[in-house]
Amino acid sequence: MFAPPDPNISSASAHRTRRYGLAALVIALSLAAWGIISRVSARAALATDTAELAIPTVSTIRPTPGSAAEELVLPGSVQAYNEAMIFARTNGYLRQWHTDIGTRVTKGQLLAEIDTPEVDQQLRQARADLATAQANFQLAHTTDQRWRELLTTNSVSHQAADSAAGDASAKKAALASAEANVARLSDLESFKRLLAPFDGVVTSRNTDIGSLINAGQGSALFRVADTSKLRVYVLVPQLYAANTTPGLQADLTFPERPGKIYPAQVVRTADALDPTSRTLQVELLVDNSSGELFPGAYSQVNFKIPRGTGHLSVPANAVLFRSTDLQVAVVGADNRVTLKNITTGRDSGTSLEVLAGLTAGEDIIVNPSDSLETGARVRILQPKSNSPPPAPQSAQATSTGGSQS
Repeated sequence: MFAPPDPNISSASAHRTRRYGLAALVIALSLAAWGIISRVSARAALATDTAELAIPTVSTIRPTPGSAAEELVLPGSVQAYNEAMIFARTNGYLRQWHTDIGTRVTKGQLLAEIDTPEVDQQLRQARADLATAQANFQLAHTTDQRWRELLTTNSVSHQAADSAAGDASAKKAALASAEANVARLSDLESFKRLLAPFDGVVTSRNTDIGSLINAGQGSALFRVADTSKLRVYVLVPQLYAANTTPGLQADLTFPERPGKIYPAQVVRTADALDPTSRTLQVELLVDNSSGELFPGAYSQVNFKIPRGTGHLSVPANAVLFRSTDLQVAVVGADNRVTLKNITTGRDSGTSLEVLAGLTAGEDIIVNPSDSLETGARVRILQPKSNSPPPAPQSAQATSTGGSQS
């Protein structure tokens, strides 16, 4: 027969079972709570990381003060200080030329002579006519004087005296006409001697002995240029015209003389813009007493254009080209962005001149995003150091020890 179960053993077993179940429930609840807490924490961390990663990282730069002068390089055309084309003023044939190209001449020096037989003959005829007019006038004047004396004694009529006086006046006018004709032909004959109008050099000779000379027709016989000083003409754009004034210094360079600079000075301007090219014609003067430079040459003119004070310069890639105005993104102390409208001046391509809307101490974003708006938060990228890190002490000690051994 089986013995009945012990009630004490059954009670202990039930108590142990309840305790194990309670422990299992506590463990399950703890695991569930830990899982929930870890998920919430991970989600919060993910949201925080996402928010941090959503903040754009930008590089900033501060505007730099503009220079007091701006370099402007423009092409220039070089001309002689004085240049004259010598034409013939009388007809004939070239008898002799005395100067050729490259000849240095002084004012009044004889360049060439023209043989003018027709003009010489006309001058001789005019002088003979003058002698006739002088004789006729002398006779008429003497007759007029006699008639006046006879009129006082009533020996002649008033009509005869008036006729003698009128004839004397007519002969005097004919004499003046003959004198003027002789003077005209004398001047015309003097043109057969071609003279240099100023000190300079003969740059062209377009005639030879025996050539037919027609006054006022054909090309110039000679060209004379004064090259002791040279004029340089430059067309300055409208943007720089107001600051290009007489007295402004410039440097000239020539491709055939590399590395050499010739100082020049602005002496006058046109004071008006060309309506077609919107440029101002500027004349500079450069000394050429050494004779190194040639008129007609091409040169590069380097101006130092003065600029107004108080302007700033920013890189072109820091400017936002919006539909309304040009803007820059300024980062404040709280890393918040403020978009500011700016007024720009000269554009050099890589940088822009800022006339208003920006101060020197502000940090502006380089390469700002087109979607950037005022109030956006940004992270400023710290510039990396270009200096190499210092060597470890252990490595230095090892190197020293190795060398001693």
